[in-house]
Amino acid sequence: MKITIDQDKCVASGQCVVAAEQVFDQRDEDGVVVLLDAEPSAEHAADVRHVASVCPALALHVEE
Repeated sequence: MKITIDQDKCVASGQCVVAAEQVFDQRDEDGVVVLLDAEPSAEHAADVRHVASVCPALALHVEE
């Protein structure tokens, strides 16, 4: 699994951080998503897929 993000699309909703805090964080100044782990372990795969599907801005992309 490989994750890419489009920070320009991010609306700083924070859903990604709540669901997968080991993989995502937010910038302090504006709340935009920050990718902590572009290739997370299998144990986080389900959370990452869920986050990508509920992202209101569709800013997260997952490649299997």
